[in-house]
Amino acid sequence: MIEIAAHNKTLILTVFLAMASGFSIRIVLSLVKQKWASTYHHTMSYILLPVITFVITKVITGNIALSLGMIGALSIVRFRNPVKNPFELVIFFALITIGISMSVNVKYGLLLTATINFTILASYLFEIVARKFNLHIFSLSFDEGTAVNIIEIQSNQAIDILHDSKFLLQYVSDKKQQEFHYKLVAKSRGDIENIRKSIDQNKNIESIEVRFY
Repeated sequence: MIEIAAHNKTLILTVFLAMASGFSIRIVLSLVKQKWASTYHHTMSYILLPVITFVITKVITGNIALSLGMIGALSIVRFRNPVKNPFELVIFFALITIGISMSVNVKYGLLLTATINFTILASYLFEIVARKFNLHIFSLSFDEGTAVNIIEIQSNQAIDILHDSKFLLQYVSDKKQQEFHYKLVAKSRGDIENIRKSIDQNKNIESIEVRFY
């Protein structure tokens, strides 16, 4: 009975550490002004995803291939749409890896969390120092989350005018060339509004999302 109680306490502690690890990454992303990470949905994802993967891996300890397959199926549900932000994709896979690591050894999960947080903070500080010397190492990488205005456009046909735009940050299309996703960023709100006006009459556009900061 004592051993069972101790085992249960260890499991509960690990669950809380997994939640804390995910939340710490969310805090660090907020510190480096990545506003997209501060939404309710992102926050809950960061807290729950390591716990879910930890439980899946722990429950199916006798068949590691099956547990990894279930985690893979979970990631497919989340990532089946075009990736709008590659950094966001990396963060979600990191959260999954933290959960798996903690099912093996809590130290591995904590070490990975510390490494991720350190890398994000160090990159941000490095960019600040570089800009003092008029060096733009990461272009719009950190600005994208804070200072610039963003417009995302989903269309069922290619939009030529967007391909030539100097504000185009990312362009993704599916293999069948039936869905097209454009992401454009500009520091001026007026530039974003002009882009929207230029495509307002396009009947092939399925959705437009504008975010002003």
